[in-house]
Amino acid sequence: MAQRTALSALGLIIALIVVFPTYWLFTTSLKTPGQVLSPKYDLIPTTATLQNFVTALTKVGLITYLTNSLIVTLGAVACSLISGVLAAGALGRMRFRGRKGFLLLVMVAQLAPLEALFIPMFLLMRDVGLLNQLPSLLLVYFAFTLPFTVWMLYGFVNGIPYDLEEAAMIDGCSRAGAFRRVTLPLLGPGLVTTSVFSFITAWNEFLYALVFMKDQDKQTLPLWLSTFRTAFSVDWGGIMAASVIYALPALVFFIIVQRKLVSGMTAGAVKG
Repeated sequence: MAQRTALSALGLIIALIVVFPTYWLFTTSLKTPGQVLSPKYDLIPTTATLQNFVTALTKVGLITYLTNSLIVTLGAVACSLISGVLAAGALGRMRFRGRKGFLLLVMVAQLAPLEALFIPMFLLMRDVGLLNQLPSLLLVYFAFTLPFTVWMLYGFVNGIPYDLEEAAMIDGCSRAGAFRRVTLPLLGPGLVTTSVFSFITAWNEFLYALVFMKDQDKQTLPLWLSTFRTAFSVDWGGIMAASVIYALPALVFFIIVQRKLVSGMTAGAVKG
């Protein structure tokens, strides 16, 4: 009993440490400029204002930044899921020469830091004339999310008995039809898990969008947060409110798919 109480207390402390920055972000977004810059921090604000949210929502270019982010993020996630399902199906169901080597390359590509690929990506996009174009960001985010998607879905495919596909083929399905009708529906938790992590990777990316996109009407939402900083001042309240707005799409998506996400992460940890 004492051990359980100690572990519960430790878990509560860790949870508070993790949640506090989010709480600080939200409470700061409700403060006036004078309260934000005050040396005294109120853990529970006595007054609140929505002016920072009004400032953020009326900021010039918000819809453009949001639209660009949705295009490149959802496009990259969709491309990585389609390609990842096909690749994972081939790796999990077929035996061919070089299969293990290809899996090793996928894992190495997943471990490579994004910053290490920056210069090669920039030179490649410059040579093919895709700088300052949304398709360049979509392709870059697709390249970043694909190895993780393939590796995760490969584990999920291996966790589904091949006997189910064989039974479908005995009933008249082709090999591709059996995979589409039997295995693909069972990959639901895996698709949700990989799509969430791929979404977060592409949604939060800043460096490539900053360097690749010169025109303001082609920049993404992370760069929108930097518009609250000028050469003479920083609108901290506006940045906090904008950060809350920026986090809402991912938060809503997490709430919607939370149950499948947890089951998918558990399955991916023990299968494959």
